[in-house]
Amino acid sequence: MLQKLLIKNYALIQELNINPSRNLNTITGETGAGKSIMLGAVGLLLGKRADTKVLYSTDAKCVVEGIFDIKEYNLNSFFENEDLDYDEECVIRREISASGKSRAFINDTPVTLDILKHLGSYLMDVHSQHETLLIGDQDFQLRIIDAYAGTISDLKNYQSLFLAYTKAKKD
Repeated sequence: MLQKLLIKNYALIQELNINPSRNLNTITGETGAGKSIMLGAVGLLLGKRADTKVLYSTDAKCVVEGIFDIKEYNLNSFFENEDLDYDEECVIRREISASGKSRAFINDTPVTLDILKHLGSYLMDVHSQHETLLIGDQDFQLRIIDAYAGTISDLKNYQSLFLAYTKAKKD
């Protein structure tokens, strides 16, 4: 869950700090208010490509940073597989310099955009106009329900028992 979002020197945004609600967040506003620009910055956190056109000022680098509470997401194995430090509070940061160089970090460890995209797929699903919604996917719906109900550990226990049962039945 996104706890904090910091955007510096991105498009029309000189600096923006947001602390989203733990509940539903909706972004509305008139045309030209910057909704899509803010979502573009969030897209950088999710591994989308960037170029120097996103800089508000070419005198400073663009920084987009998100702090996520991931304790309920069961991502320990992801962090272990990618040789990243795991913490229940995960910090993702993207930096784009005026020269066009882009860097990505997870908990202050440099990562590739592929790794960032992979992690981002677990952390956030952005719904905007004219996009296919993941919310129609049954597996996604069940993961949301388990996360909201706090039953992820029950699910893992059930899956383990079911695998043992099917193996015993086959044997």
